[in-house]
Amino acid sequence: MKKRVVITGMGIVAPNGIGLAQFTQAIKEGVSGVKFDAELDRLQFSCKISAKPNLDTQTISGYFSELELRNFNSTGIMYGVIAGMDAWQDAGLPISENANPDWESGTIFGTGTSGIEKFRESIYKIDDLQTRKLGSTAVAQTMNSGVSAYLGGKLGLGNQVTTNSSACTTGTESIMMAYERIISGKVKRMLAGSTSDSGPYIWGGFDAMKVCTFKHNDDPEKGSRPMSATASGFVPGSGAGALLLEDLESAIARNARIYAEVLGGNINSGGQRGGGTMTAPNAEAVRRCITDALLNAGIDASEIDAINGHLTATSKDGLEIQNWCEALNRSGKGFPYINSLKSMVGHCLSGAGSVESVASVLQLYHGFVFPNINCDDLHPEISSHIDASRIPTKLITEDLEVLAKASFGFGDVNGCVIFKKYKP
Repeated sequence: MKKRVVITGMGIVAPNGIGLAQFTQAIKEGVSGVKFDAELDRLQFSCKISAKPNLDTQTISGYFSELELRNFNSTGIMYGVIAGMDAWQDAGLPISENANPDWESGTIFGTGTSGIEKFRESIYKIDDLQTRKLGSTAVAQTMNSGVSAYLGGKLGLGNQVTTNSSACTTGTESIMMAYERIISGKVKRMLAGSTSDSGPYIWGGFDAMKVCTFKHNDDPEKGSRPMSATASGFVPGSGAGALLLEDLESAIARNARIYAEVLGGNINSGGQRGGGTMTAPNAEAVRRCITDALLNAGIDASEIDAINGHLTATSKDGLEIQNWCEALNRSGKGFPYINSLKSMVGHCLSGAGSVESVASVLQLYHGFVFPNINCDDLHPEISSHIDASRIPTKLITEDLEVLAKASFGFGDVNGCVIFKKYKP
């Protein structure tokens, strides 16, 4: 029998909440983290709204030393370290000062582009012949594995410490990679997660592609509208989520709280064939990803109670719903509940999969389905496949047993992980 893998800790840095308590309350109440962004306005972006975590100096100083913060300029690493350390401590694990590493613990913490703000600062200082003023942490902040390296050092991790990068699928992929390392017997616990930098140097390319909304600059909280007939593109966002995955035997041995079980999942690619491109999904690959995830998890499609979709508020939302219907062979009122956290936090890009996975596990653990805000006008492409009752616009209190979380990213890459309410 393969090892059972459970989640014993979580951490979150999201646009609508920092920490599990604030975030849980926010998603239950449908609180939006989208706001007008003066910097995007100044730079003449079409989209002048964004969703960024609200971190104060006092909070940040609780995770980084004064020396580390000197010349520090990487929001993505900052978000990831805070979420990761919170997940570690939430799992009841000590931050050890031992001389020896913890050989039984590691991290796979993903990102898209690390320290892009630091890159920009570096370019200007080099051009101004001020290279020496960059500080000793410029490399650590701009290397892609900077976030996992910081976490590895702060937590003393002695097993695999690495960073994955698969566009919007990154966070879901990190969970599956951590899961697979644990079931292989190579490690007892892995900190899985992902993060994304904030700001115009990350979001500019998407604005240029015209995939960001520009119709709600005067009403920011209405801007992110997954599955809505009036959706006009995604709201750029940022943040980080972290989940501590652990061998069940290890979790029981130390009497850890268990949020949920990871049953399995799947990662694949459409190869940019069969309608798939750099920016559009191969529908067959999406359906295969879902069906193979169910097979790997050992469950039937009829057992899924809820789905936390990718659903970005672009023209592909209808296709995603169609793919779910075909993969599960469920439709109308027989379809599971489905929601999109992006309605509240925008699209956190490489951080999205992990931020949304934290929200998914919270629903299983506490027994609720969070509402889809800004979705009172359901898109006809979606209502033709599933009943509106399956897309809640108000909080539903209900015990859930099995939830599927999926992410689909640029490069025609897909990920689906299956979470289950833990039962001994």
